[in-house]
This record gives sequence, structure tokens and C-alpha cells, in this order.
Amino acid sequence: MHTDKKNLRRGLLVLSAASLLGLSSCTKDLDRFPTNGETPEKIFSDPAKTLQAFAKVYGAYGLTGNGGDAREGNGGDIAGIDEGSSDFLRQLFVLQELPTETAINAWGDQGLPDIHVHSWSASNPFVRGLYYRSLYQIKLASDFLRNTESRADDATIRAYRAEVRFLRAYQYWVLIDLYGNPPFITEATATGKVYPQQISRAELFKYIESELKAIDADLLAPKAAGYGRADKAAAWALLSRLYLNAEVYTGTQRYAEAAEYAERVISSGSYSLKADYSQLFLADNNVNNPEVLLSINYDGQRSQNWGGMTYLINASTGGTAKAVTGVNMGVNGGWQGNRATTGLVALFGTNAAKDKRFLMKAAATADITDVSNFDQGIYVYKFRNVTSAGANGSNGDHADTDFPLLRLAELYLNYAEAAVRGHADATKALQYLNLLRTRAYGNASGNYSALPDLKELLAERGRELYWEAQRRTDLIRFGLFTGSSYLWPWKGGVASGKSIDDYRKLYPIPADDLQANPENLKQNPNY
Repeated sequence: MHTDKKNLRRGLLVLSAASLLGLSSCTKDLDRFPTNGETPEKIFSDPAKTLQAFAKVYGAYGLTGNGGDAREGNGGDIAGIDEGSSDFLRQLFVLQELPTETAINAWGDQGLPDIHVHSWSASNPFVRGLYYRSLYQIKLASDFLRNTESRADDATIRAYRAEVRFLRAYQYWVLIDLYGNPPFITEATATGKVYPQQISRAELFKYIESELKAIDADLLAPKAAGYGRADKAAAWALLSRLYLNAEVYTGTQRYAEAAEYAERVISSGSYSLKADYSQLFLADNNVNNPEVLLSINYDGQRSQNWGGMTYLINASTGGTAKAVTGVNMGVNGGWQGNRATTGLVALFGTNAAKDKRFLMKAAATADITDVSNFDQGIYVYKFRNVTSAGANGSNGDHADTDFPLLRLAELYLNYAEAAVRGHADATKALQYLNLLRTRAYGNASGNYSALPDLKELLAERGRELYWEAQRRTDLIRFGLFTGSSYLWPWKGGVASGKSIDDYRKLYPIPADDLQANPENLKQNPNY
């Protein structure tokens, strides 16, 4: 059992059965409260129940299933998606990795094949799923902030509120990155039958930036909040990511600030690279992990659902995968879904055998001629439900492995990219990149002698961060997601790849939310 997660897990499980806040994810219905006598006043005047409500905001990242109406984000109650598919991480992986060269899925679930071949519509259930999940989590955070405002002078509550504001800012980063111009909800939004206003991408950028800076004084120091909770370093890291993509979001580059906030994390001295890359993604990755700033925590006994890491691990194995790879995934069976295209292998070039990050092996047929055939493509075993000692996780059906939302390696890469683009110190950037390369090769044989160009840097990001729900964002920033200058298998629905239109850089606002709020919401172009 993950003993250092026990207290937070206990709070999450209490809250997984019935909502203390009773919120719905339908964006126009913001006044849903429980009918069991637990009014907000009772909840938020009780320290123990306030802690439970606080834990619920975190729990929405890793748990599903709370009952509710057809679009309730806290569960698989999002219309058109069952509970096992409604988990935040599962949705994020689908929309961030499946439309790229790093992942492709064999299943025929409604709308899922459309993601890799870039033919999704405004009614796609996965496009809808992440949108409503993110809005639900934003509403949950905003409700907590509204109900604790009168107690903000209390030091503990003030720290809780800062963390919750961070979690809300993270979800707004998801929306600005994937959807651009979402509805805007805060604790100041009136309750009742409210139709939220839409916020522009540029204005949302300013909001996220201001929130992350405003909470800096109240967030705890790096690592002081405890495992799986947000602190100052998490906010700095998210600011670095936000600034790295500022030109995409606003039209104005902010690479110098991306480097500045990456350096804040690095120079804090609180984090270092885990010596063994593969152990970052195993069932005991919560133990002695100096690299991860913030994770979504999972426990096979205490926080069970069919999304999250259970999905990532089970969907990447089954059938002949175990026999081909010779790797124990720590699960019962496997779902025969996700694997990679040869485009991911190509990122490693001729050094794949030397690079310890190359946690994959070709199926009997590496090239995919039939997307629905799991035995074609590249099996990826980066995430496993097995401990660093080789023991299976606590449950063969549900994973113990945690997912790293933010880790030090990304900050090294952010700083290096800013330097390659001319906005940070090249000598320091080279040093940071070679820390990653030395870990990857086990020695200095793979180190760069000079700062690489942007093409090589993008490949290095792919080698380090594949399947960590960042690839689509990276390809867009480098101008390679759409168009024809970079092709991969089945891009655009053609086996050899073809050009896709620029409007696919954003997902559409779901059609049903446009219908529910037609006066305030405008669709993204070309949908």
C-alpha cells in the first residue's frame, strides 16, 4: 500500500460515494446542493468536512462515479461516455496523444477512431468528455473558494484555497490549450440558472497568469505540502508551460519568462532526476521520487476506476503484447488498445538500443495497415503496475501507479527550448539537456557537444515525455501538428499520412453546450 498517500486517499474515498457539494457539470446549473441535510454552511464550518471538500477537489482528478444528471462531470455520467471513460487523465491522453505519432488506438468506440485521423466533430464524445470534465473540476474548485471566503484569514484555509486556485488554473490551462475560448466560471459567478460568458484565449491567458502569480505567497514551499499536493514549484512549473506556449495562445512569444520560471523550480534545489527513468512510471513511483512536482495519485485498493493509470496500462497490453515484449505489466489480461506508430520509434533514430527511455518494442508487424489490429504497431510499456522490485501492484485490475502531471525533466526541456530560441543562457541549457541525456544513456556517450537545433530539441522532448499527455501541444508550438511538413502513419486518415487543416489545432466547443448557451458561446472556426 502507498502509505504516504493513505490520509489523502481516505478523504477521497469518503467523497467518492456521495458528493458533499452536489455540483453538476452542466455549465448553466450552478446551484446544485445536497438534499441530505448537509448544507454548505454545515460543511464549511466543520474543519473535518472542509478537509473532505478540499480532498474532493483533488479527487476529481483521479476518481469517477458520483451519480447525478446526464452531464455530471463527477463520474461517467457525461452523456455518451460510460463511467470508465469519463476519467480526466483518460480523456486528456486521448486528446493529447492519440492525434499524434506517439499513440494510436485499435478500438472502434464511437468517435475514438476519429481522433487519430483528425476527423472529429463538435459532437465527438471524447471532445465533449474532457470539456465537461474540466468545467466540472473548475466549478468544484470555484464552489470551494466561494464557501471558504469568509474563513480566508485562517492560515490552513488560506493554504487550501491557494492549492484549489492552482487546480482551477491547471484546468483552465487544459481548456486554453485544447479548446481556446471556453465558458468562464469563477467563485464570483452567480449561482442559479446562469449562462456563463465565453472568454477569449488571450484574456484567459492573462487570467491563468494572474492567478498563478497571486497565489504564490500562500502556496507552501516546494515539497512542504506533501506528496500529490500543489505547492509553489507546481505553480512555477505551470507558468513555465504557459509562457512556453504563449505565442500559440496570444500571438506574442514569452520564452524568456518560460525559462525564468523553469529556473525557479530548478534552482530551488528541491528536485533532482530520478536515477532510473523507468522507475518514474511504476507502481511504487510515489516512493523516493525526487523528480515529480505534482502527480495524480492512484491506489489499486482505495481509488478504483477504469480510467487513469488503469486505462493507460491495461489499454497498452493484452493479446500477444506480453509474449512479444517479455515485460510484466502487472495487470490481469489487457485490453489491446493503445500502441504507437513507427513515428515514435523514429524519434530515437539509430540510438534506440542505447537510450533507456526506449520502453517499447515492435509488434509482429511494426507498420500499421489495419488500425483495428492491435498486433500491428509499436507496443509501449512505459507505464506498468509493477514495483521497482518487480512485484505486481496491489490489484491486478486497478493500478497503483501515479501519473506525473509536472516533473523536473520538463523544466530542463523548457529552459533549453527558450535558449535554442535565443531567450535563455545556452551554456546552462546545454548542461540541463545533458543531465537528461546522461540518465538516458547511463553515461556521457549520448551527451550533446553543443546546443541542438529546434528539430532535435522537439525529438528530445518526444523521447523524454512521450505518453505524458503533452505531444499534441508540442507539435502545435513547433508548427508541425497540421499541414504536411511533418507526416506520420495515419495522420489525416491515410496510412502514409497527409496534410490536415490548421483549424484542427483547436478542438470544437461541444455542440450541445452551444445549443444550451447560444447567446454567449461562439464556435471555434470551421466546425
